[in-house]
Amino acid sequence: MRTQVSSLCKGARVIPVVVIDKVEDAVPLASCLVENGMPVVEVTMRTEAALAAVEEIAKHVPECVIGVGSILTPQHLSQAQAAGGHFGVSPGTSQSLLRALEISDWPFLPGAATLSEMLTLRDAGIMEQKLFPAAVVGGVNMLKSVAGPVSDISFCPTGGVKPENANDFLSLSNVFAVGGTWIAPLDDVNNKNWNAISERAAAASKL
Repeated sequence: MRTQVSSLCKGARVIPVVVIDKVEDAVPLASCLVENGMPVVEVTMRTEAALAAVEEIAKHVPECVIGVGSILTPQHLSQAQAAGGHFGVSPGTSQSLLRALEISDWPFLPGAATLSEMLTLRDAGIMEQKLFPAAVVGGVNMLKSVAGPVSDISFCPTGGVKPENANDFLSLSNVFAVGGTWIAPLDDVNNKNWNAISERAAAASKL
């Protein structure tokens, strides 16, 4: 039985989506987020440092729940688990990735952008999904529209979620959390601007 991602989130409604270029920034970033009310973070596999960053966070910030994002292949899935990630996230779902998910009980948040994709994942028993790119595929209106026919699916929309619209998403009954890059943008991470990240994290934790 696959553990639901929402059950790992410790009540967090906002998940910072981060890119880490340098492994040395992983622990300070995760610590900064956790200390300011963001116990869950998604580290995207968009850089060579990503998996090592996940390993460092898992080792040194045990109170952080680590999602590993941008998983595209079964190999990525295995690498993310081995690095110490607590759950995985994908922007979409290929047939090979779906087959790998069907034989894995690792918590996972696969991306869906259409009702057909949602139903395919639902048939595979995956009832929590990532709506991506949320703002492009209809955002709040899309989620309201699918709430009737697939009322048993719960979503974490990402892509275009910002402080000014996050509460619109979070007010929906079929949304358990949102993901956003605005909390810890790459420039601030690279410049070790922890104060700015702390302020945005503290504000986001109150959404």
